[in-house]
Amino acid sequence: MALGDAILACLTDRPMTGYELAKTFDSSMGFFWKADHQQIYRELSKLRDRGHVQAREVVQSGKPNKLVYTLTPEGKAALRHWAARPSVPASIKDDLLVRLYALDNIDIEPLRADLMARMEHHRDRYERYERLLHKRFPQGQASPADMGKLISLKLGLRHERMVAEWCEEAIDALSALAGKANVVPLEGNARENDR
Repeated sequence: MALGDAILACLTDRPMTGYELAKTFDSSMGFFWKADHQQIYRELSKLRDRGHVQAREVVQSGKPNKLVYTLTPEGKAALRHWAARPSVPASIKDDLLVRLYALDNIDIEPLRADLMARMEHHRDRYERYERLLHKRFPQGQASPADMGKLISLKLGLRHERMVAEWCEEAIDALSALAGKANVVPLEGNARENDR
């Protein structure tokens, strides 16, 4: 998948400025496809050159004018063409896993600290996804237009919980090796919420 495809997918929601697209990436699409603001603006320019999006200038008083991007028929066709192709499973490149592979040759304490930071990161993301689920889909149901978003969010919840729990297990195993106290498990009835 290319960033352009993700931008086209975002623009199926509504016309957006580059800033609004960047915020969408920060708050939803970015959970599974990362892009910084500069990358988004560069890609919008390329999509515009290809005729996949068009921009309408909106005049603002007291602020610079803004461009609002919408999908063109060519952009919709490009999105459908891209979506019809088979997906490629994500590959993992994780230096933490490489360090665990070489565990008998490295210091355990920095690795434990790294795992604890990783665990907190995934717990925080789990809680963020859970808040988003309850805010956006309070009944756990979605309209046909939002069903893909709900399904993706549920996968995000399960993934973050699973990685946080794996971190707990890994920390416990390393703690046993180092003679340290174990970690406090992720609490609550979150397991029911990610179903």
